[in-house]
Amino acid sequence: MDSWFRSKWFVRVVSLAFAVFFYIFVTVDQNSVPNNGESTFPAGDETQNLETLDEVPVNIDIDSEKYVVSGVPEFVSVTLEGSAAVLQPTLRNRNFDVWVDLQGLEAGEHTVELQHDISDKLDVFIEPKRVDVVIEEKSTQEFQVKVDFINTDSMADGYELGDFEVSPQKVTITSAKSVIEKIGIVKAYVDVSGLDEAIDNREVPVNVYDSQGNELSVNVEPENVVISANITNPSKKVPVSVQTTGEPPKGYALSTISANVEEVEVFARSSILKDLEKVSTEEIDLADIKKSGTIETNLALPDGATVSNGKKVEVTVELEQTKVLEGVPIEIEGLQDDLEVAFKDPANPEMKLTVTGKQSDIAALNREDFRVFIDVKDLEPGTHDVSINVESPDGLSVEPEFEQAFIEINETS
Repeated sequence: MDSWFRSKWFVRVVSLAFAVFFYIFVTVDQNSVPNNGESTFPAGDETQNLETLDEVPVNIDIDSEKYVVSGVPEFVSVTLEGSAAVLQPTLRNRNFDVWVDLQGLEAGEHTVELQHDISDKLDVFIEPKRVDVVIEEKSTQEFQVKVDFINTDSMADGYELGDFEVSPQKVTITSAKSVIEKIGIVKAYVDVSGLDEAIDNREVPVNVYDSQGNELSVNVEPENVVISANITNPSKKVPVSVQTTGEPPKGYALSTISANVEEVEVFARSSILKDLEKVSTEEIDLADIKKSGTIETNLALPDGATVSNGKKVEVTVELEQTKVLEGVPIEIEGLQDDLEVAFKDPANPEMKLTVTGKQSDIAALNREDFRVFIDVKDLEPGTHDVSINVESPDGLSVEPEFEQAFIEINETS
């Protein structure tokens, strides 16, 4: 043992060990003393933890009756460092505040440090640590609320806005004097898309804008207004017109065409009804119609218009058919017994009739349904131009091949 103490290497090793021990003792002792009155490192060999809290709200300490402030962030990031025994309860309970103390400061621009009341046994780092704020004198003023109904073109078909009421008509706005002076308009928006009934006490928020249309962040009292509005469904009775296109098939003509209703009641906005004089059907192509009867079609309504009984209507079509009757005999009426007639033009006492009428009437017609004759009563022997008369069933249009006949009357031998 004595030989160890006489060894210079043994003494050096022991001296080094004492030096290390003394250094550790002094360092730990210093760390147990509070740092800046705000953060602390635990004594001994407790483990240090680090945690960050995002979106910690920032309070403002100021005379709010007199001033308004801009530039203070709504949230900050707070980083805490310390022993788990202190850190974890702080994280769990969040029983602390972060704020800017503006008491005693006058209106103007200031750079201030964020304050907190977090335990001084933790190191606290706030980001940002300082903020630039502007303190302005508070101003309060009343403004009229303008109601803006949006999507009026998307209301239910035929409906439009009537009278409306807003309550209250004015709101009180509080903000910095410079902001109040920027206010251009105060609006409440009411969405009426798809609306088909009255608005009854709908609560809508109030929005504040400058003259450029930029929204301003101000205090509005009340924040919402109540809107009531009447919804109307204007109407107008107008005649129905049947629209056609094309021509009937060969051998047919259009006699009559009409809708089963003479007029309809159209519901639409006043701007549409103002110039509406009639409602037409969708075009009916006559080339597709080969017999008389009833067809179904739709009314061609203006956009945004409706009718009470639906847009479908029935249309009655009556076709005329043309029929040619060949060799219809020409009778002679009023001829004296001692006279005889010779036809010069036409050469024979017969002719063709072109008959037009309703399809149902034309189908069964024949020559016996017509009487064609000339009247020679009181005519002397010789040549004469006489009218050809045609008698036909009612409702027909008859076109004779000849309207006059050139005849010669002679005495019988």
